[in-house]
Amino acid sequence: MKSPSGTMMVDKSDHHRLKKQLASTAIMDGVTRVAPTEYSPTESVKNTITDLFSILGNEALRQPGRFEERRQQIEQVIRHRVSYERMAQHALGAPWARLHDTDRQEFVRLFVELIRDRVANNIDQYDDEQVFYLSEQREGDCAEVRTNLIGRKVDTSLDFRLENQSGDWLVYDVVIDRASIVRNYRTQFSQIIRDDSYAGLVEKMKQRALTVKLFEKTAPAIALLPTHGSASQ
Repeated sequence: MKSPSGTMMVDKSDHHRLKKQLASTAIMDGVTRVAPTEYSPTESVKNTITDLFSILGNEALRQPGRFEERRQQIEQVIRHRVSYERMAQHALGAPWARLHDTDRQEFVRLFVELIRDRVANNIDQYDDEQVFYLSEQREGDCAEVRTNLIGRKVDTSLDFRLENQSGDWLVYDVVIDRASIVRNYRTQFSQIIRDDSYAGLVEKMKQRALTVKLFEKTAPAIALLPTHGSASQ
């Protein structure tokens, strides 16, 4: 299906449309531009979005008392398609190189607890939108897939940044209307480290994780984390 502007549109019910296309490759300024294929970054993003829309459109999961089950299914899809370790590394920035393995594992765990509720809440807002796949760019083992999410109340650009890990294209950042989730957290983390210390950042993350767990038991629909345009912690 083509949009009026000639771009490829892929909706929720047709995520195999591009599987049989052969890759056509052009190299400009060191960046490889390719037509999406079955194992391409674009196909990985398409399959992820299709799985999420399938959950969001499931009427049975909208019934009272099934909120937690719906949320768990969303989180399961994200957990298998996102490299939280790479996202945490990029979000922390330079201090990551100075951490021991145990400290890195602790930071990734806290980062996941920090971000997962925000991601799930944001996704939970969507249902009847269509996705336009605009372009794919690759440079080495990294790629960016540009899309537009369009619906009755939504017109949002979503650019997915992915890394090839053992043949799987995993997301490590999402740019929403030109605002990078990773960059937003890196700005916040850097400010806290400058004003306090890395240990102070970890303590704040632990406190936030406890707050999230408390509210999950009492009011799971509340979004506790700031949006990409909000002020730092």
